[in-house]
Amino acid sequence: MKPTLLVLAAGMGSRYGGVKQIDAVGQHGECLLDFSTFDAQKSGFGKVVYIIRKDIEHDFRARLFDRVAKNFDAEYVFQSLDSLLTADEQKKAAARTKPWGTIHAVLCAQEKIHEPFAVINADDYYGRSAFETLGTYLASIDNDCTDHAMVGYILGNTMSRNGSVSRGVAQTEGGYLTSITENTKIYYTGDHFSGNDIVSELDGTLVPMTGKETVSMNFFGFTPRAFASFQAYWDDFKATKLGEAKAEALLPVAASDIIRHGEGRLKVFTSEETWFGMTYPEDKPLVKDEIAKKIAAGYYPAKLWEN
Repeated sequence: MKPTLLVLAAGMGSRYGGVKQIDAVGQHGECLLDFSTFDAQKSGFGKVVYIIRKDIEHDFRARLFDRVAKNFDAEYVFQSLDSLLTADEQKKAAARTKPWGTIHAVLCAQEKIHEPFAVINADDYYGRSAFETLGTYLASIDNDCTDHAMVGYILGNTMSRNGSVSRGVAQTEGGYLTSITENTKIYYTGDHFSGNDIVSELDGTLVPMTGKETVSMNFFGFTPRAFASFQAYWDDFKATKLGEAKAEALLPVAASDIIRHGEGRLKVFTSEETWFGMTYPEDKPLVKDEIAKKIAAGYYPAKLWEN
């Protein structure tokens, strides 16, 4: 059974200042997400499902979806502030403007997922070898398997020189995840951009980082069994945080809960790929340059899709 790729593409892009999911970085108008989708297809994934906002649908189709759908089994679903909320819950959250988070997004796509699936961000570059690793694993398990997975990256390979990044720092034992601690503000403190300059602002304290930590880039693999755990986490989130303006239901936290509640395990694969992504406007020239290098080296064709 071929796994499905589920793409989180409904973010607001507040730090980037625009709809970074569909900003062109390739030689024929391709966005970063084109390259992730292409890598997934080449790595044995059978379908892609994008989660988007209704207000970007027209541009999303014009700049990405219509060409992908001519070459790959593709569809999309909407995530909105009202999704998965009752009428009473919507009233309680009437002042909310910030999206509910990545678990909310995943649950919005639940009806489209009937096989093991991977989850990625739309604005991160993961590298084909990571898709091959996770795709091979997901194709080897069935829908009832409770051994889920994630691809971890080396922190020093995932930093931005243009500002802070948010990373889940993973702890492992015997090749399986034991916990993830969300570090929402990791950054370089100097101009040397080395492991000696990395700190995390965690609970009001500056914590030095080595740059060698294994971190989550929201590249997870699950079977449909995980949806029950995700729903329980979302229900608890709504019961306790519905009135909070900025609280988010996060995928790494829900993944950790699967372990904490004894509902499954997460096998950790570590990628040596160097991350780049579209977090800040200043990132775009770097992303375009990195993509151009990969095209020049023959890693990607100059034009990804036939049509």
